[in-house]
Amino acid sequence: MASIALTAGALYAIVLLRAGGTFAVGWLAGAGARRSRFAGRISSAKFQRAERAIQRWGAPVVAVSFLTVGFQTAVNFLAGSMRMPLPRYLPALFVGGAAWALIYATAGLGVLEVLGRLFAERTAFGVSAVVVLLLAACGVVMYRRRRAASSSRDTVADES
Repeated sequence: MASIALTAGALYAIVLLRAGGTFAVGWLAGAGARRSRFAGRISSAKFQRAERAIQRWGAPVVAVSFLTVGFQTAVNFLAGSMRMPLPRYLPALFVGGAAWALIYATAGLGVLEVLGRLFAERTAFGVSAVVVLLLAACGVVMYRRRRAASSSRDTVADES
């Protein structure tokens, strides 16, 4: 139990720094965009409505984004670039980050423990499982690349 608490604490610190840093980078990018040639586009009525909606309703989205993979960075960056007020952002960051840290600390340590036992007790089976997982990942990557290449070829054919 102590290892879970220690791991969760470390992961919580990491997620607060990472997500908070992403928010800060988004804030700076938004400030830069407001002073750039895009300032006219950013001041449009649609953009202003979107910005107000994120400032008002974005906190639940930020908190829930920590339960997803890959989506949380975009949400934190957009919350910063859309200037979500810190009194709304920080509670969402603390709650979502805590959920993320607890999930990864418990499930992550459980998976690592199972893999450790598997390799210690049945090395050949563990190596086979890793090879199968790697082959499956390679297959998914190849499938997606082929599908993307065929759709780009279709797009080029439609344009000509």
